[in-house]
Amino acid sequence: MPSSRAVERTVEAFLDNEDSEDIVNPIHATEFARRYGFRGPLVGGVTVWGWATPAILEAAGDAWLSRGWSEIAFRQPVYPGDLLKVRVRPDAERDERVFAVTMTNQDGVDCVVATVGLGDAPWLVELRTPGRLDPAPSPDPLPELALATAPVGDDLVPMSLPMTVEDARAYIRQSQRTDDARFVGDAPRLHPGWIAGRVEDLLRHNYAIPASMHTRSRVQHVAPAMAGQTLTVAAKFIEAYERKGHHFGVFDCLVLAEDGTQLAHMRHTTIFRIALPSIGS
Repeated sequence: MPSSRAVERTVEAFLDNEDSEDIVNPIHATEFARRYGFRGPLVGGVTVWGWATPAILEAAGDAWLSRGWSEIAFRQPVYPGDLLKVRVRPDAERDERVFAVTMTNQDGVDCVVATVGLGDAPWLVELRTPGRLDPAPSPDPLPELALATAPVGDDLVPMSLPMTVEDARAYIRQSQRTDDARFVGDAPRLHPGWIAGRVEDLLRHNYAIPASMHTRSRVQHVAPAMAGQTLTVAAKFIEAYERKGHHFGVFDCLVLAEDGTQLAHMRHTTIFRIALPSIGS
C-alpha cells in the first residue's frame, strides 16, 4: 500500500569508481572533470539515483520494482562527500500512486528532481521500440558519435549483458552499499539504479565516446528483473541536438530478459560531447 506521508533519508555521496582517467567515463575522475570546469569528479547520475531507492520503496512499496516508473532530471552535479537529503512525498495534485522525489545537497541545491509512480507512466506510449533485438558484436572500429552525422532514427547494435547473482551483489557492494535482501538475497532482483545505467553501456558498445554526462531518464519497469541471467539491451536513436556547446543524444531503450520478456523501457538523454569552458570564464 503506498504511503500517505513523506519519507526522508540522508546519504553521503561517494565515488564508486577508481579516481583515474583510465576508466570508461573519465568525467568521474578528478583531473579530467576539473579540465571541464567542475570542482571534482562527478558521481554517476544513475549511481546517485539508486540511492533514492530505499526511500522510494518505503513510500511506494515493492510493486514499483515490477510495474512502476520514474522520470528523472539530473540538474546539478553530485560530488563525493556531498550530503544529500532524499525526500519522497505523495503528489496530492495527481493521485496516491504518484510521488515527487528530490535529492538536495548540503547547500540546499536540488541535484536530482524526479517523479515516480505505480503502474504505467503517462508517457509510456511515446517511447519507440527498437526493431533490432538480436545481440551482435560492436562495430570494428568503433565510429565516433558526431552531431552532424548522428544516425537519428536508426537502431543501435544490441548487446548481450550477462548479470550473474554475484555480479549483482558486487554492484550493490560497490555502488549502493545496502544489505537489502531484495538485492543481495538468494534470488536477488536487479537494482533499479543498475537498470537505468545500461544505456550508457550500449552507447559504448556502438560508438567511441570519450566522456559523457547523463542528464535525464524516463524508466518504465514492466516485469520483475532478476539476477542470474544474460540480458539483451537494445535501443533506437531518437534525437541529437546542441545546447550551450554540449552535444546531446536521446535514445529509446529496451531491456530484455534471457527468455525475451521485456523488463524495462527507457528514454535516455546524455551529453555525448561535453563543452570545454570558455577561456576566462
